[in-house]
Formats: sequence, structure tokens, C-alpha cells
Amino acid sequence: MPPRKDPDASVSVPCFYGSELRYLRDQAGLTLEQVVEGTYRGISFLSAIERGERGMPMDLAVHCDKLLKTNGFFTRHCEAAARARRTGHPAYFADPAELEKAALTIDDWAPLVVPGLFQTEAYARKMTQTSGKPAPPKVVEERVRARMARADLWKRDDRATHWAILAESVIHRPLLPAAEMAEQLEHIAELARSQQSVVQILPESEVDHALLMGLLKLMTFADGPPVAYTEGVYSGHIIDYPPHVAGYRRSYDLARAAALSPKASLAMIEKAARGYRDEAQQGN
Repeated sequence: MPPRKDPDASVSVPCFYGSELRYLRDQAGLTLEQVVEGTYRGISFLSAIERGERGMPMDLAVHCDKLLKTNGFFTRHCEAAARARRTGHPAYFADPAELEKAALTIDDWAPLVVPGLFQTEAYARKMTQTSGKPAPPKVVEERVRARMARADLWKRDDRATHWAILAESVIHRPLLPAAEMAEQLEHIAELARSQQSVVQILPESEVDHALLMGLLKLMTFADGPPVAYTEGVYSGHIIDYPPHVAGYRRSYDLARAAALSPKASLAMIEKAARGYRDEAQQGN
């Protein structure tokens, strides 16, 4: 068996906590399976934390402090670690944003609003301004920059293969003035035409589809197990428990089968964009 490679605690905050967690677990004589028992986290998730590849969420920090009798070490420093990773994102999205960068494939389901990877600056700013408590302009701009930085994915030669299913209501929901909505839909259409993403629209007539649970992101990786990410209004959760990820995958595939073809979806997006353009011109 090759020697175990321990994380370099000096590299980053996640590596420091991962190294400490592995040391304390070894000292306690516990296996990965024993540590995750009683949580909804999987073994691969904990292993990635120990390698410094993922940050430690607060629920797991509390659990590890109790199990390993660390006098609150991980709980006290969990928020500091989150701040080190956050860079403009909500705390609950810090890890998913990092995972996007390493993913081989990303599949998005957007039931209410345009997915973050598709958003124009105007749309991202609107979402930031209307989400949660009012924030100072400086904070809003920081969050907008962070969201727009995720779109650097499209510039990479080794970018992830991307697929997105949008509820039809997303393209008809005028969250911005007509001209800016046209720009947003034209941007999505261009990503689809250039084959940077496969985009499908789930028509409103599909009222009992398999993805009624809300926003979903599925990601696969070259050197790690697949994960699912779900999100509510003020929270998000990464799921790596294989049976649950497989269930989300099946739901996504069923919704994809019920959606319009990419060609028909592009035509619908372009038609909606033209409608917004016409509305903007009539208003001038």
C-alpha cells in the first residue's frame, strides 16, 4: 500500500483544518465511517475535507467537536475558514463555487431564475439587490463581481461540459427592464448557439415533472465522486451520499426527457428575446 499523503497545513485554511481533523481522528482511533455516523455527510465528503479540498460546514464542525472532544476548536474557527473561501459569495455557496472550477460536467436545473453561470451583470446585480437583507453598494458590487467571475468558466479550454434545463417561466419573468431582459436571453442563446452549453426549456405544460423540489446542480469530477447541490432561499446543501446523488440524477434525466429539444428551446429563447426587444423599442 502506498504511503498516505497528508495535506500541507501551511497551504491554505482548508488544508490546515483538514490536517488537524485527520490528526485528531487518528489520535482518537476512529475511521472515516465512524466519524460520519450520525450525520448526513458521506465518507467521501469527510475525506475531501481532510485533504483540504473542501471547507468544513458548520454542522460537521459541531459534530466533530463533540465526537473528538476538541473544546469547540472547529466550531470557533469554522466561520473564519468560510470567510477565507467566500470571496463575495454567500457562505453556503462558497464550496459549490469552488467545485464548479474543478468539475468535469455541470448540470443545472433552474426553476425560478436564470442560473448564475448564465447571468449578465445587470441580472446578477438585480438578484443581489433583491436577495436577503439590504446590503451597502460596496457589498452588492463585491457579490456581483464574484458571481460574474464564475462565468470565467466559459473562457477556459478545459471548461466543464455544461447542460442546463430552465423552466419556461424563467424566460418570461421580467425581472429587468425589457432591453436588459433581451440582453440576458440573447446571452443565453449565444452560449447555446456556440455549443458552450446545451440548453433546454421545460415547458409550462409539464406541471408534474421530476424536479419539483427546487434548484439543483449536479457535478462530476475527474478524481472524486459526483455531488448534488440543492438551494433554498437562505441556505444550500451539498449532497454526496451515492444513493441520494443517484436519485437526483434520475430526476434530472427524467426532466431532461420531458423538456423541449435544444433546437426548439433555442427558438423559444430567441422568440422571447425578440419580444423584449420589441417592447423596449415601443417604450422609447
